[in-house]
Amino acid sequence: MRLGPHELSSNLFLSPLAGYTNLPMRMTLRELGGLGWATTDLVSAKSLLLRNRTALKLVETCAADRPLSIQLFGSDAADMRAAAVLCEGLGVQGVDINMGCPVRKVVNSGGGSAMMTELGRTADLVRGMVEAVRIPVTAKMRLGWDEDNLTAPDLSRALEEAGVAAIFVHGRTRAQGFAGTVNLAGIRAVVQAVRAIPVVGNGDITTPAAAKHMLDETGCAGVSIGRGAFYDPWIFLRTERYLRTGELLPEPDFAERVRVMRRHFERHCEFYGEAHGARLFRKVGPWYARGFGPSKHFKQRVITISSRADFEGALAEFMVWRAPFCDERGDLLPKYRPEPARASFMEPGPGTDAASRGAIPVPKGPVDVW
Repeated sequence: MRLGPHELSSNLFLSPLAGYTNLPMRMTLRELGGLGWATTDLVSAKSLLLRNRTALKLVETCAADRPLSIQLFGSDAADMRAAAVLCEGLGVQGVDINMGCPVRKVVNSGGGSAMMTELGRTADLVRGMVEAVRIPVTAKMRLGWDEDNLTAPDLSRALEEAGVAAIFVHGRTRAQGFAGTVNLAGIRAVVQAVRAIPVVGNGDITTPAAAKHMLDETGCAGVSIGRGAFYDPWIFLRTERYLRTGELLPEPDFAERVRVMRRHFERHCEFYGEAHGARLFRKVGPWYARGFGPSKHFKQRVITISSRADFEGALAEFMVWRAPFCDERGDLLPKYRPEPARASFMEPGPGTDAASRGAIPVPKGPVDVW
């Protein structure tokens, strides 16, 4: 698919998730393959204009981190326009406007999902940004504020008129947060509302089959994956292959999971410095552990690390602790193998206990309420 002037290698996008979609995460996913476009963590337009150190770290990138869009939030039209110009000057390929974040502090500032309640004012703000830059401006939204106010189709039409290059829509309302079922019919209504720009669906893409199902059922041009990429960093590679050839690649084995986790950890240390990077990885390590099978010991140890030595020590101890759960080849015994993830909008497969297969949890990030 195309996004503005850019021909993408796949129609798979990385969704921004506060506190996680930093440069180490993006580069780890890009190295694995299949990712067509990535977006930074959401960043306040005002903080970026003030050259806030944390904001600048959120948008830090490198030559290999392409194509990339910076996601801005804010409600002041002048700030958003100036921040878009600043982003263009940083050399990124696009600017995304957050209209979907349900977090209280973002919404209370007039950004995020609050922008879906004032269509005219929001369209004017977006038009100013589009006119100020040459790179594509996109918008990420939810279906609406709540079930009684599904404004996404009307807002999408208004934003297309304002000049946005694409719409990203999460198939839940602001009131739902990350709970409940993704509404595929709601995403399809957005696809049908616009005339020419691509619509990218989002929400609970946890497997290649879930991605294909969303594409087939909604007619969207691509899918954007957030939490699913933390549960399974290989999801872009596996989904791209599945969509292109119908071949479903096997999930990575334990050795590959450890290899990639080590590389991700090392990138954290390089990007943030060893001590700070290790501390920040405390919230990332448990996500990798979800694919390890029994991993209580590792989860308990990895949330205490403060150095490379701590990380390697935690991993070495885990290898010993894990042995009783494995056969002579080091593979998990069948009864200990984790069940694959399942999207909220997909029917459970044969032998799957739907009650035990809840949605992927929302990670704790630098926000007050998800």
